[in-house]
Amino acid sequence: MSKPSEAIEDYAKAIYALSQQRPGPVLNGEVAARLKVTPATATSMLKRLGDLGLADYLPYKGATLTPAGEKVALEVIRHHRLIEAYLSEALGMPEDRVHQEAEVLEHYISEDLELLIAAKLGEPSHDPHGTPIPGPDLTLPAREDERR
Repeated sequence: MSKPSEAIEDYAKAIYALSQQRPGPVLNGEVAARLKVTPATATSMLKRLGDLGLADYLPYKGATLTPAGEKVALEVIRHHRLIEAYLSEALGMPEDRVHQEAEVLEHYISEDLELLIAAKLGEPSHDPHGTPIPGPDLTLPAREDERR
């Protein structure tokens, strides 16, 4: 699959984030509310993610990401959080503004730029808000309570 569209990345990221809040499939209405779209729009895109092999979608039951869909989500999350860290640490942008900037830029940075940002920042494990940044292998750093 070529680089996913912004919409596909946004839906994968939303499904991933919602799935971290509770077990089970993510409901269409939850995705619609998170992305501020109509339930019909969310349903249409969830079907498309299913067709692309990025999600397992069951009508009236919801969606779960496939391993390929999780990879898309974690990649865009990595981009987002690295951008937030860069804007905050390297450029001194106030923390209340970095999220909105990262929302736009996360779709456009190359893998080369991602690596440069990560190296410049010393491979950070967390963004300015304290949220874990997936590593280059797209795994999340262990939580403090898991390392003990």
